[in-house]
Amino acid sequence: MNTTAGSFALLGSVVPRDAGVVSRLREAGAIILGKASMSEWAFYRSNAAPSGWSARGGQGKNPYTMGGPSGSSSGSAISVAANLVAVSLGTETDGSILSPSNVNSVVGIKPTVGLTSRAGVVPITPRQDTVGPICRTVSDAALVLETIAGIDINDQATIEASKYVPEGGYAQFLKKEGLRGKRLGVVRFFYGFSGDTVMHKTLELHFKTLRQKGAVLVDNLEIENIEEIIDGQSEEIAMAYDFKLSLNAYLRDLVNSPVRSLADVIAFNKEHPELEKLEEYGQDLLLLAEETNGVEELNHAVLNMSRLSHNGFEKLMITNELDAVVVPSSTFSSILAIGGYPGVIVPAGYEKGVPFGICFGGLKGSESKLIEIAYSFEQATMIRKPPPLRKLEI
Repeated sequence: MNTTAGSFALLGSVVPRDAGVVSRLREAGAIILGKASMSEWAFYRSNAAPSGWSARGGQGKNPYTMGGPSGSSSGSAISVAANLVAVSLGTETDGSILSPSNVNSVVGIKPTVGLTSRAGVVPITPRQDTVGPICRTVSDAALVLETIAGIDINDQATIEASKYVPEGGYAQFLKKEGLRGKRLGVVRFFYGFSGDTVMHKTLELHFKTLRQKGAVLVDNLEIENIEEIIDGQSEEIAMAYDFKLSLNAYLRDLVNSPVRSLADVIAFNKEHPELEKLEEYGQDLLLLAEETNGVEELNHAVLNMSRLSHNGFEKLMITNELDAVVVPSSTFSSILAIGGYPGVIVPAGYEKGVPFGICFGGLKGSESKLIEIAYSFEQATMIRKPPPLRKLEI
């Protein structure tokens, strides 16, 4: 199967080996049915391209609404939501598992960076890229995570993160009473919607359920530096630098490839403007990354993100002795992204047929707690329903 990140530029390329997570799935007996569609270059080609679109895969559609599926792991969420596959894998740099899981009414786990191998995955940045399961249930997601987590000699980050993998795996944390005694923080900054909406009313009901199941909700919390995090440019700067460096390294490692550098990809798109819809969508993010040079600006951005995470999310969690924060949809993705923290999203409801989820985020290595919380919530609510049947149009 071709690994192309949705681009015709990589069609015909030959990888040296299976991705690390795929090898683990095969060894566990999983049957690989195929590759999912995605937002081209993991939604890092252009700000103008629609989410869920790639030149090779076309426009993916949300099976609940037939509208946008979000991304960049759009096809991973679509295929599970539409009952085409039992489970799938997605990758996240910032929101690419949590967001499509949110709008396609499926469960997504965004692991701690390094918990699962990124070897063989077309990269954006090693500081944030992570591979995780997208499934219909928390139990399926936990079992997939249990299978793919662990050391891979082709991804050095897995060696350090292996200390977070619990002995006995993640299935042991599928407890119906997993919410009992958990301290959950509510940061109202991320609840910016009207009190008259179905989402607002539904989430308030879910808060009652969380309390009834034994959780302690610590409400009206604030991340002191939230405005600096949201308005800052450090993530975008680091991403541009890392994308160029990481993609060039990935392309050099291929056994055979029509392109060997980011510059080659940009040139391919210019040479095939109709195939890649260059006039419609452009490639501004690729061009931005290609222009990066040196390390001073990159190092400053990385240090700033570390400072923001330490003085922001980590301080919130430690000061309030929280097990997790609970937020609507995928609104918390950037906070989790810049610090490499994990998150689990679970279907929470539907507003006029449009799905939305509830996300539990925690500190590095807290997947066990997050699975306990998410599974207990899921079993207490059982919100998810399959998408409506639609007449096939040919």
